[in-house]
Amino acid sequence: MKTINKILIFILVSTIISSSSFIDGGKKEKLLLKVLIGTLKNGHFVSLSIDDNFSEKVFKNYLEKLDYSKRFLLKSDMDNLNIFRTKIDDEINNSNYSFFNISVDIIKQRIKNTKAFYEEILSKPFDYSINETYETAAKKKEYSKDLDELKERWRKILKYETIQNLNISVGKKEDAIADNNKSYKIKTFEELEKESRKKVLKTYNDWFRRLSKIKIKDRRSTYLNSITSSFDPHTTYLLPKEKENFDIRISGQLEGIGAQLIESNGYIKVTRIIPGSASWKQGELKEGAIILKVAQKDKEPVSIVDMRLDEAVKLIRGKKGSEVRLTVKKIDGNIYTIPIIRDIVVLEETFAKSALIKKNKKNYGYIYLPKFYVNFKNSKARHCSKDVEIEINKLKAENPHGIILDLRNNGGGSLRDVVEMAGLFIKKGPIVQIKSRNGSPYLLKDEDEQVHYDGPLIILVNTFSASASEILAAAMQDYNRAIIIGSPTTYGKGTVQRIISFDRIIGRRYDDLKPFGAMKLTTQKFYRINGGTTQLKGVVPDVILPDMYSYIKVGEKELDNAITWTEIPPAQYDKWKTKPNYDKIKRMSKKRLNKNKSFKLIEKNAKRMKMLKNKTKYTLNFKKYRKRKVAESAKANKYKNIMKTETGLNISILKADYATIKNDSTKSAGMNAWIVKLKKDVYINEVVSVFQELK
Repeated sequence: MKTINKILIFILVSTIISSSSFIDGGKKEKLLLKVLIGTLKNGHFVSLSIDDNFSEKVFKNYLEKLDYSKRFLLKSDMDNLNIFRTKIDDEINNSNYSFFNISVDIIKQRIKNTKAFYEEILSKPFDYSINETYETAAKKKEYSKDLDELKERWRKILKYETIQNLNISVGKKEDAIADNNKSYKIKTFEELEKESRKKVLKTYNDWFRRLSKIKIKDRRSTYLNSITSSFDPHTTYLLPKEKENFDIRISGQLEGIGAQLIESNGYIKVTRIIPGSASWKQGELKEGAIILKVAQKDKEPVSIVDMRLDEAVKLIRGKKGSEVRLTVKKIDGNIYTIPIIRDIVVLEETFAKSALIKKNKKNYGYIYLPKFYVNFKNSKARHCSKDVEIEINKLKAENPHGIILDLRNNGGGSLRDVVEMAGLFIKKGPIVQIKSRNGSPYLLKDEDEQVHYDGPLIILVNTFSASASEILAAAMQDYNRAIIIGSPTTYGKGTVQRIISFDRIIGRRYDDLKPFGAMKLTTQKFYRINGGTTQLKGVVPDVILPDMYSYIKVGEKELDNAITWTEIPPAQYDKWKTKPNYDKIKRMSKKRLNKNKSFKLIEKNAKRMKMLKNKTKYTLNFKKYRKRKVAESAKANKYKNIMKTETGLNISILKADYATIKNDSTKSAGMNAWIVKLKKDVYINEVVSVFQELK
């Protein structure tokens, strides 16, 4: 791997520096563009021509990033920018920023125009009796024809956001009256409406103040990322400050709430809750939620809609012990305020751990692996394959009739550890095939003939099991070594990224211009040993269980410019000595699901989620809006206890673990809380039922 990196950097340096004499005038931006394009051309897994088709991709990507919600640009602005639709490739090849510079001038002017709108619109009450609607989906909107039409769009936006605030206030008032809460000061509708408008006004004052502080280098970063994302969604340019944030995330040492976030269509979305973090302990913030506002304890909340991810993270991140309050829109569409006390992510909680499950006088082992962790800087530090081996040995002392390896929400990590971990369950053989752009595929193999566990094995996955998780699940499935159980398919990320430092590529010749940042570059693609790839298709479980995302489009295949699915010749490997009766297992599982109340609710809730997600048009008549939201909340309440009722499983701490944590109250409490959570997990309950049928 290190040799490949050295060769890559040598090629990039030779290509870029030899043709960069034009920057003698000190034009850092031109050199940055030259380095970025050279890195993409020579290092990216996909070979793309910088031509008119590529230009159209960049154009589309950039306009979506510049004004996704269509709150600023006019149709006439688009007409002016459309001149460059097929010319950006020429600009890139000549290290020219004309299109970018013109777009910046236009967006600055439109921000200035719209800034004059919102104060006037929010200065007087809205008429909530009018039967009008607001479309929230940007893709269903056209650009405004003129400033008058744009102002009318802003009126509806501001009215919609005021209604959202007003609905919460009216709900609190109704609850206080119903509970006869004497401490609550009853206010009129007019008073609540005025307060709601003031909150929206404060939100937009903050937002426009932040917009005015956007630097040209930030906008240039957006433009450069429109170029990189035209290659694939995981290749990104990182400003120096973003590279620093990336390093912090990789280390796992954070003082904050412990949630992984992405910026999507102008919103900050939660993609994962880090086990053991403040959010995980608090329990209310979930994957898929959209964070709308952030408040520091009891201070006024700040809107983070249309905010850059790094700026939003600055507001959310904070010192251990401080409180942050998040206004979030959950996946069911309802809006809540969630208070979280920031903390340091406890690494112990992110390591592999195990429990013992007892049913019908049989023992079953359970291993939870939140990620494929490794410390590349310290070879003596803990890494996941060794930890899983330790957990297996502890479980073997309990004489298990089977082991569950839980990879749900495991987004991947160390490839080396995937290979070593797979080797714990087979004698020896290939685990994954890897291919670079021009090279032949090569195999990563388990060379150790020792089998650490040869009993029945089930791997539990879900929609957010990605990358390394998919490699392990796919390999065990191809060997017939494990039964894969879970969501209809895993995430579908089958590519490898490397961090390329631009400062390192450029060398010392331009030290006076540094820093230049870095690139997270897609350089390779994974293939299963059967010749297919997990890219886009993911891993389809042997036994499929419904989940809340069953009918919602998520995963790699939903991302723009995702690398295609392909296949290569299969590797040679010997399948496991025994093969489960998959037909019987599927049949019996389906029979149980049809009778299981929890899974029926999960299925109904998944369909409800799809229906709500497809509803993008909202009434601006308050009474009708309130009626709809009350009805939606009532329906949501039917599903809130799905994973809060015990399944009847007997789950306990391992004897080996009890001896080490019995005198540590913090670890003991954490482990006991985890065991309580496992007892309510209907998916684990179904996996144990599958084990009961195996001979």
